[in-house]
Amino acid sequence: MLRNAASRRLIGTAVIAALGAGVVTPVVAAEREILNSSYDIARELFAAINPEFIEWWQQEHGEEVAIKQSHGGSSAQARAIIQGLRADVVTYNQVTDVQALADEGLVAEDWQNQFENNASPYYSTTAFLVRKGNPKGIESWDDLAREDIELVFPNPKTSGNGRYTYLAAWSFADNAFDGDEEKIKNFMRTFLRNVVVFDTGGRGATTSFIERGMGDVLISFESEVNNIRGEYGSEDYEVVVPPVSILAEFPVAVVEPNAERNGNADLARGYLDYLYTEEAQRLLAGFNYRVHDETVVEEFSDEFPETELLRVEDYFGSWNEAMETHFGGGGMLDQLQRR
Repeated sequence: MLRNAASRRLIGTAVIAALGAGVVTPVVAAEREILNSSYDIARELFAAINPEFIEWWQQEHGEEVAIKQSHGGSSAQARAIIQGLRADVVTYNQVTDVQALADEGLVAEDWQNQFENNASPYYSTTAFLVRKGNPKGIESWDDLAREDIELVFPNPKTSGNGRYTYLAAWSFADNAFDGDEEKIKNFMRTFLRNVVVFDTGGRGATTSFIERGMGDVLISFESEVNNIRGEYGSEDYEVVVPPVSILAEFPVAVVEPNAERNGNADLARGYLDYLYTEEAQRLLAGFNYRVHDETVVEEFSDEFPETELLRVEDYFGSWNEAMETHFGGGGMLDQLQRR
């Protein structure tokens, strides 16, 4: 069982070694094959999950299958499907990207009711990676608006990861200032002014913080900052989970027209159902994602600090409203960044 950080690092090392050797899925005489369209930083995760699913499906159905992956920013992945990428399933980090497919008739209109927990088999929140000893004493969001702090996180215009960071900071300020919009905006102006680089995605932000040595704090998903710390050295970095942050759901859906055309409707559904099994939930927790299975939650209880998780819908009405108000052209993000 993957019950601690050391175990996770062993898995991560093995998976990264496999990826380096060009091994993404096992070579089998597959009778069928599905394509999973996923977000950029999930490469190692699904490189570990897919062989387990293949073995499980073989045992349950007596059929050898294969999984292919397509990775990138989830918004770009969704656009690729709309433009013809024949993915059977999507496993994204942003609700709006699945909804975009639903709007095009590629995913069920009620896709969030097709699987448990709003079709989110696992979830995360936004956390901070700081340098050894936490020299700037970062504990919560209010510390990130100090004049002596430099931040790194992806551009909310191009990254779902970055949008979660922005919305988490806004929600924190909304709570802290009892909804006083002028105070919220002043906080956000300072917060955004402290960003030293807006990379287009999570991997670029990691490179800026780790390899280029930029910034005092890298803000990303809790799962990602823990994986980064495990990969680059637990002695050199620390993870800070703020007492209040945002619920980051990781939605999944079957791309029904593609799955049916590919003869994979049952296989695609089975693949996503598998993510809810105890075995898969344990593997997900080993990659620092929060899960729903009660047995696994208990096993990993000491790995995930308690934090109050705020819902996007409670502060912004809906994801669509948040996108239009804050991230559209001339929206709040643009207004706050004007000098």
